[in-house]
Amino acid sequence: QVQVVESGGGLVQPGGSLRLSCVVSGFRLGQHAIGWFRQATGKEREPVSCITDDVSTYYSDSVKGRFTISRDNAKSTVYLQMNSLKLEDTAVYYCAADANCIMYGSGYGMHYWGKGTLVTVSS
Repeated sequence: QVQVVESGGGLVQPGGSLRLSCVVSGFRLGQHAIGWFRQATGKEREPVSCITDDVSTYYSDSVKGRFTISRDNAKSTVYLQMNSLKLEDTAVYYCAADANCIMYGSGYGMHYWGKGTLVTVSS
């Protein structure tokens, strides 16, 4: 049974940091791309970052230079290190898996999705 489970969300002040984790099971992480998406209240879901099976990485312009995506295939886990967090980073963050990265639209087409973890940036 395929499972994608995000964790690590929480409340953080502007300028702070969080690290999100995405643990997958039921398929081989090393053969898949993993993307992070987010959806703020009242807005469409948007891509944040993605890492391919050959460890190429992609970032949206809004997080480039602040967020870092990485993977540990042995632990079936992908991480999203988020630094210098801003109020506008507040959203539910979702992890998704597929053969290739999708860094446009809402990520429709990514095959496996988690249920999300809430990140709130507030003073």
